Amino acid sequence: MSKYLDPKADLTFKKVFGEHRDLVVSFLNALLPFDSPEEEIKEVLEYLDPELMPRNPLKKYGVVDLRCRDARGRQFVVEMQMMWTSAFKQRVLFNASKAYVSQLETGGEYELLQPVYSLNIVNDVYCDSKSYYHDYRIVAIEETDEVIDGLRFIFIELPKFNPQTYSDKKMQVLWLRFLTEINAKTREAPKELMAVPVIRKAVKQLEEGAFTDQQLLLYDRFWDMVSTSRTLINGAVRDARRKALQEGIAQGAEQERARIACSMKQKGMPVESVSELTGLTVGEVSAL
Repeated sequence: MSKYLDPKADLTFKKVFGEHRDLVVSFLNALLPFDSPEEEIKEVLEYLDPELMPRNPLKKYGVVDLRCRDARGRQFVVEMQMMWTSAFKQRVLFNASKAYVSQLETGGEYELLQPVYSLNIVNDVYCDSKSYYHDYRIVAIEETDEVIDGLRFIFIELPKFNPQTYSDKKMQVLWLRFLTEINAKTREAPKELMAVPVIRKAVKQLEEGAFTDQQLLLYDRFWDMVSTSRTLINGAVRDARRKALQEGIAQGAEQERARIACSMKQKGMPVESVSELTGLTVGEVSAL
């Protein structure tokens, strides 16, 4: 009987979707809001550097979990976020915008720009909506059917996902079940997942025996980091709320994030990981 790793971890997510083009094609087609089969991804032409470097070295750069381009030139930016922070939406906008403008060399024609889709899987709840699926576009306030194409943002809140209520989107449901039902406690993968060849292949990538001892150590450290960060952030939120009630004002949010980041750095966490989990930029974390 196989033992599996959780696909939401940084190591496993990148192994499944960053090394197998057929898996990422199926995953993106299932989760992105394409209106017709003609819009779906036929082939991932190449994986792109997940580090979005600025032309000016003094400006900020972004890091994403996965970035790829299809045969039509469209870019797809994917992030797996374990915890919600107030700055995450801004970071998503920053990274997708940087991917969009990086297509055009100096003096290039704007007509050559291809759309960028930003898919963000959040293992947390960030809004009051009952829906787990959120589709953001640039639209006119008066006429919402008037759209400026180029950037599209999808946020999926995994804790809200219930496979019993979305049977009309089979592959979307199966891929989200893959993310939410396969973990360290799984001893036998659900038959519905194993019956689909592309998802069965993804599940096989998660078998513990497919990883080296060093990779398993990094996997365990990732979950330790997530647990520690969640404890620090939750504690900071409680302290901030208590302080706001006592003083009658809402203050200290940025100071709390900085304090949390300092604690993480003192515990030896990488700067990039601290940035991802707190919402601070890499430069801000480095300067602490």
